[in-house]
Order: sequence, then structure tokens, then C-alpha cells
Amino acid sequence: MTGPMVASRHEPETAGPSGPVLAALDLGTNNCRLLVARPRGDGFDVLDSFSRIVRLGEGVAGSGRLTERAMARTIAALKVCARIMARHRVTRMRCVATEACRRAVNGVAFLSRVRRVTGIELEILPQEQEAELAMLGCLPLVDPDAEQALLVDIGGGSTEVLWLDRSPGDGGLLLRCIASVPIGVVSLSEAFTSEPDAATFAAMVQQVSALLAPIELAHGIRAATRATRTQMLGTSGTVTTLAAVLLGLPRYDRRAIDGLLVDPAAIVAVSRQLRAMTNAGRAAHPCIGPGRADLVVAGCAILEAVLQCWPVASLRVADRGLREGLLHGLMGRTLARALAPAPAAVPIRPDIAPGCALGDTAA
Repeated sequence: MTGPMVASRHEPETAGPSGPVLAALDLGTNNCRLLVARPRGDGFDVLDSFSRIVRLGEGVAGSGRLTERAMARTIAALKVCARIMARHRVTRMRCVATEACRRAVNGVAFLSRVRRVTGIELEILPQEQEAELAMLGCLPLVDPDAEQALLVDIGGGSTEVLWLDRSPGDGGLLLRCIASVPIGVVSLSEAFTSEPDAATFAAMVQQVSALLAPIELAHGIRAATRATRTQMLGTSGTVTTLAAVLLGLPRYDRRAIDGLLVDPAAIVAVSRQLRAMTNAGRAAHPCIGPGRADLVVAGCAILEAVLQCWPVASLRVADRGLREGLLHGLMGRTLARALAPAPAAVPIRPDIAPGCALGDTAA
């Protein structure tokens, strides 16, 4: 889940049909998230989920190193993940670490320590794979009539952007751009402050805009999206939190958030509302909580920069992404295959009975 602080749910192990049990673990700069599921048809049934804010990347932007306190917090969360996976007798798993471990000089050493202490084998996920897997997880939310799709994944240490363009010939989606911006909610908040005044917030937005500008210059996304039906997908704790505040939910509810279409202007208005609050006020909000209180304003700055760079009529909120993409990958699916157009129907020759291969003869 991408709600505040910790989320965990599980079903009795006897529930559901027998079959392989898969696990996807996403260790990010801010969160440690686990999803345990059993494949079913084209999708999967979730058996268990876990999320804890660990702030592994705390201080990495300045020092280039993971701190002992951050590593200890993270290992404590990973021990919980290991117990959950053991309880469900997971048969296949993929466990990945993202920007904090990519950037930290002691990131690889930390993963060795994790393997030794918890038994979990983490791999450092390249940025392009992270964006592709996030889109694979979000793909069911892409409208079939959208001519352009723009995914924005705001993380703790980086922000991923992925642009898809629907081919007019066969209707398939083409991957036009994958880019990673080296700024996220943790690093931006540490570079400025968690309680910025108006001028400081404007400077935060400007810094992110400067990092987005080369992507726009290289690919011309704005012109393409203005001329067509464009769908923007936002997958991150920032976007889901803003959506929950916009709806006035008494507490975070994934069912109300995942797939929600929101007006970008309304999201910006909520951003202003949250900036007017103190960290203590944001921490007391049931849809934010103390784990996100000092990071959500930095997320607002990143999202506002994105919306200024690529104005869209609506934003679809995704409470899904990398973990779901990892699960689909474990089931043998890839983004390239998922984007390919459906094969054209082959006309049946009158001398070939349905169900017979060419070269066979009807009985």
C-alpha cells in the first residue's frame, strides 16, 4: 500500500487454490514494501502486503553513504518481510533496491549484510527497469482510447518519467522515452526544508523544472501531448496522499484512490493547503501521518514542476506500480509484450476446420 506509515494485511494460508506463491519486495529510498500473491488468470490474488517507512536514503544526497541508523531501521523491516514470505511458503520472489542503494557508496555492502542477516537476496534495479516495471504494474489503468500515456513515479531519491505513444497504424503503444530525474521527496526536502515559505517552495519547483527541461528538450513531449488525448498516471505516495486529502477521506483507503481521475488544478489547490500547515499539523492528518509529514511538501513541489512542464487535463492516480510490475515479471510478462498490438485475426480457410493447424486435414 502507499498510505501513511505501515500497512499489512494477510489471509489465512489455507485460503484460495493451490499453486505457486510469488513475492515482490521494493526497497526504496523512503519505503520498504512487500507484496505476496498467487497468480490467477491474467492477474493475481494478493495474499499479504507490508509497507513501512524506513528512510534508508536519509542523508545519502549529502554524504553519499547509508547511515547505520537507516540501515538498522531497514533491516528490522526486512526481517518482518522475511517472516511473511516464510509464512506463505513463497516459491518465487524478486527483491529489488532502488535509488538509495544505487547512489550510496556502501550500497552493495549493505545488500551483503541484508543477505547475511535476513536471507533476502536484494538486487540493485537499474533506473530504466524501474520505470518499465512501474508502467507494467500500472498498465491496466491506461485508457484504451488514450493516444499518449505519461507515467510519473515520484520516489524518495529519484523521479521516473515514462512516455508511451499509441501507433496510429496498429493501435499498439510505443515506448518513446524513459528518463530518471535524480531528485525525490527525501533528497529535495533535505536540500531545502520540510516547511518552506512561498519563495523557498518556488525555488524547489524551479530546481525540479531545471531537471525536467532536458527531457522535454530531447523528446518534445509537451507538443505531442497537447495535440492528442493524453493520459498522465501518477504513482507515488505523494500522489495517493494528495488524492486522499482531496477526497476528504477519514483515513487512507486504497479502494477509493487507485484509478481515481483528478483535476490537476484541484491537486495544486490541495498542495497549497498542505503547505499552509506545519509538520505537526500534517502529521495529525489521518491520510498523511508522521511518516510523510515532512516529505509531502517536497512531493508537491515535484508534482507541480511536472504539471507545469507537461500540462494535462486530468491525472489518474495509481496505488500500484513497481511491486505489481515485479509480480507480472515473475509470471513471465514484459512491458514490450504488453504494449504490442493484439494480433490480427487470421481468416479461416474453408478447407481448414476450426482448431486444425495448417497442414492438418479435417476429420
